[in-house]
Amino acid sequence: MVERPEDLNLPIAVISRIIKDSLPDGVSVSKEARIAVSKAASIFILYATSCANNFALKAKRKTLGAPDIFAALEDMEFEEFIPKLKDYLEVFRKEQKGKKEAAADKKRKKEASKAEDQEEKEEEEEGEEEREEGEEEGEEGEEEEEEEEEEDEGEGEDNDDDVDENTDDHSTKENSIEDVELKGNSAEDDK
Repeated sequence: MVERPEDLNLPIAVISRIIKDSLPDGVSVSKEARIAVSKAASIFILYATSCANNFALKAKRKTLGAPDIFAALEDMEFEEFIPKLKDYLEVFRKEQKGKKEAAADKKRKKEASKAEDQEEKEEEEEGEEEREEGEEEGEEGEEEEEEEEEEDEGEGEDNDDDVDENTDDHSTKENSIEDVELKGNSAEDDK
């Protein structure tokens, strides 16, 4: 699982920060001391985890929980850490709960916002469709009006044409009769 024992050590930067926060200002810690604390903390964590794992296996579970850690600390005779760890655990759980609630609220607000945006978009699309339909109906109405006007004008023109055609027919008939007579006369003249 682990290739080298050094891989199990905690990062020196994290250990240095914990040491610096724990000690008063002006106290310095050598590099070797930080490495020693890092190795000691790693060993402590491994031992506590191993003991907690034994409690989980006895309970036929594969997942370690907070009760397993508390039982392991008691078994290791570090009972004095348990009350403080329980307080830290309670604070941690409250923070996690607050984060989950904030995330859920944010998600609900986002979904509500999306729903509102979707409704607005649908309303806009419906409004556009209604406007387009109104415009199409308006265009159709205008076309129908134009056609009716053309028909009205066309009917009036047709009546005029009929009168003109009748007049033209009489004059054309007269002209054709005259042409025939003239042609007849010219044919007789030629003979």
